[in-house]
Amino acid sequence: MDNKQPDQNDQKKEPQTYVGAFMAVGVGVGAALGVALDNIALGIPIGIAIGLVVGLAIDKKKKG
Repeated sequence: MDNKQPDQNDQKKEPQTYVGAFMAVGVGVGAALGVALDNIALGIPIGIAIGLVVGLAIDKKKKG
């Protein structure tokens, strides 16, 4: 029998902030948008901005 005590690392945690995750998603969306519009240099910053806004909005909603 295994009498292992659960560690803190064994439990799944909700991320502290969603900004970083949505900025990463925004980069991908922005790159696709940039390729579609034939201007990738403009698409990536637009995607980052969209990801930043969405991440901040979700953080604000989660914190109340």
